[in-house]
Amino acid sequence: MQERSPEGSGNIGVYNNSTMKVEEKRILLWLLLSLLCAHLFSGLANDALSYDYTASLECLEKPHKPQYGGGIILNPELNHGLKGWSAFGGAEMENRASGGNTFIVAHSRKQMNDSISQKLHLHKDKLYTFSAWIQVSSGNTPVTAVFRTNSGPQYAGAVFAESGCWSMLKGGLTVDSSGPAELYFESEDTSVEIWVDSISLQPFTQEQWTSHQDQSIEKTRKRKVRLQATDAHGNPIAGAKMAIKQNKLNFPFGSAISKYILSNTAYQNWFTSRFTVTVFENELKWYSTEWSRGKEDYSVPDAMLRFAKQHGLAVRGHNILWDNGNNQPSWVPSLSNSELQAAVDKRINSVVRRYSGQFIGWDVVNENLHFSFFESRLGAKATGVAFQKTRQLDGRTTLFMNEYDTIEKSGKGSASPDKYLQKLREIQSFLRGGGNLGIGLEGHFRTPNIPYMRSAIDKLAAAKFPIWITELDVDPSQPMHLDQVLREAHAHPAIHGIVMWAAWKPEGCFRMCLTDSNFKNTPTGDVVDKLLQQWTHAGLVGTTDADGFFETSLFHGDYEVAITHPTVTNSSLIHSFKVASSTDISPESALLVKVSA
Repeated sequence: MQERSPEGSGNIGVYNNSTMKVEEKRILLWLLLSLLCAHLFSGLANDALSYDYTASLECLEKPHKPQYGGGIILNPELNHGLKGWSAFGGAEMENRASGGNTFIVAHSRKQMNDSISQKLHLHKDKLYTFSAWIQVSSGNTPVTAVFRTNSGPQYAGAVFAESGCWSMLKGGLTVDSSGPAELYFESEDTSVEIWVDSISLQPFTQEQWTSHQDQSIEKTRKRKVRLQATDAHGNPIAGAKMAIKQNKLNFPFGSAISKYILSNTAYQNWFTSRFTVTVFENELKWYSTEWSRGKEDYSVPDAMLRFAKQHGLAVRGHNILWDNGNNQPSWVPSLSNSELQAAVDKRINSVVRRYSGQFIGWDVVNENLHFSFFESRLGAKATGVAFQKTRQLDGRTTLFMNEYDTIEKSGKGSASPDKYLQKLREIQSFLRGGGNLGIGLEGHFRTPNIPYMRSAIDKLAAAKFPIWITELDVDPSQPMHLDQVLREAHAHPAIHGIVMWAAWKPEGCFRMCLTDSNFKNTPTGDVVDKLLQQWTHAGLVGTTDADGFFETSLFHGDYEVAITHPTVTNSSLIHSFKVASSTDISPESALLVKVSA
């Protein structure tokens, strides 16, 4: 029989060989042989294994096939009865079939983690992407996938499961140390049965993961360019030197700024030499512009906006309202409900009218999955109404939900991808399908779970809204975490821009500084500069072939090219061109740029 240690001890459990039944031994042998075959197959196929970015938001009559054929999960489609699966906790399990589809059911549940499980061996040097299709016997409720390891439970992701149809749970994880693990599922609603099908756990090496990023960058951030040098008569020039310089990176990348940039030349020079987008850390918030009731002062954000425009920086509008009761102007909480509604209306009209058309996006009601100050005082429709009024005043600007822990935290928290999208649909209903909605992911990371981050963005991307990383920071003592998160965000095809939360102030930054007080890079600042060098082309030189062509792959941006050749007399000739992304153009098709000498 199988012995289990007490709940929460972190031990996986052992087999007692003296009492193990013959059938159990046969199953164990089958498991070991299957695991060995899966490992060998993985080793042979790893180099060619691409990442599957797809995710489903629909609740379907039948689940899709498991991604990667199930990966290292044994019996992923439950076509071999219950082989490889065990009851977890106090649950009972059985194999069922419906419409030709077989699946596994955990029933008679008494505790939240009573479910079904499978034993695995995980490696600390692997990145695991996980998916499964979940259904519950009645109603709808969150179901979480958990991997129990010797260092404790590791959450892989969660989904709102429904009755009568199948929902896709997509997640991921890494582990601190190699060793045994046990997959199981949790639901706080113990009255429901948990049905599971099409389970997949696919390991990737770090080299494979990096390869996925490189492939995605080539497809979504770059384009092939063919430059042809010709003389005044249109004849190709062979052997000409093409010196290419990138003047601007089109991918929006930047950081928050504080008011101190207005009077600090060193701050200005450091910032504007690197970034193309910014956001005001605190200066546009309600408590900054109307700290005393009825006395509005926009002089500081006005000056910051002028500075941004002078240096070609795009600006995000942060924020109109903040749902955290502790971050209101001091005079707001004591207002009556009717007074509060009037003050909110005045705030929206004032700030949005003033800056209409000047920001690339508005954070309308900040962090309203974690907090509910306005909803508790003005009713459940407060958020939707705020978005509706903002759209009326600034209809062309993207209106963002801005939240944290959607990509940082892999459990069933209040801002999980499913809950985020549920709220976004609610807002969309107020806008009657109109309005330019956007997904704002703050990205305040502790220890990044990179596979989960990717899978969470996959799921959000299925909703077809633009996605930005809006307030990115990490523990400054772990600069490698910034490198990991920035690389992942930049490479993901659904991410439209990245803004770090690293505004400099004399008293220090919110959490992560990119420079010291002399504007010399900190270790996290060095990470940023290293990546910027990789994402730009500072001085690319090539030689044209017999037909006058030089072909290369360039990041989307603004460029200039100069030709050098003995037959070229005009050495000062510089030709400007743009490399732009377009959904209408295949990434494999090269942009042709003719440079006449």
